[in-house]
Amino acid sequence: MKYTKEQRLDIGRRIYDGGISRYEAAEEYGINEQTARNYMRMYRDANQLPPRQGRRSICAPSFKKAPAELDELKAMTKEELIQELIKAKITEARLKKGYEVKGDGTVILYGNKIIK
Repeated sequence: MKYTKEQRLDIGRRIYDGGISRYEAAEEYGINEQTARNYMRMYRDANQLPPRQGRRSICAPSFKKAPAELDELKAMTKEELIQELIKAKITEARLKKGYEVKGDGTVILYGNKIIK
């Protein structure tokens, strides 16, 4: 998608000011992340600004939840939220140990072997 010089500078300003990362800008505007980086540099050069400080990690995971999941969680009572948290902690612990529990927990699956 083609953007005017003013639009490119605006995208670059948002990235430079830390409003969004270049990866978020790439996704939002449908451009490559290197193009978003170039827009940020274009903005910086046009305004004679120093290189940006306090860089965020490139591999920083995005913890955005899908809106449907968020609405579902907001609708739950406190007790339901506690139960979901307990289930998530149990699942996490089981995955760390390397096995999966099927059904009610009487059958444990280690890799490809089933143990009762």
